[in-house]
Amino acid sequence: MEYALALLVLAALVAVVVARPLRRPGEAERHDESRIQELQAAKEAKYREIRDAELDHQMGKLSREDWRAVDRDLRGEAIEILRDLDRLEGRQPNGPD
Repeated sequence: MEYALALLVLAALVAVVVARPLRRPGEAERHDESRIQELQAAKEAKYREIRDAELDHQMGKLSREDWRAVDRDLRGEAIEILRDLDRLEGRQPNGPD
C-alpha cells in the first residue's frame, strides 16, 4: 500500500516536471509580443526623428553636412530596429547591406 502511494506521488511529480516547460511557450510568446510592440514603437519614433531632422535641414537649422551625419546615424539605428523586428517575427533579413 505504501509502495503504491509512493509510486503515485512520484508519477505525479514527474508529470508536473514534464508539463511545466510545455506551459512556458505561452509566456515566451507574450514576451515576444511585448518586445515586438516595443520595437514597433521604437521604429515609429525613429522614423519621426528622421523626418524631424530632414525638416530641420530644410528650414536651415541644420547644415547639409550635419544633417547627413545625423540622418546616417538615425537610419543605421532604424535598420537595427527593423532587423530585430524581422528576427522576432520569424522573417530572415536580407544579408548585410
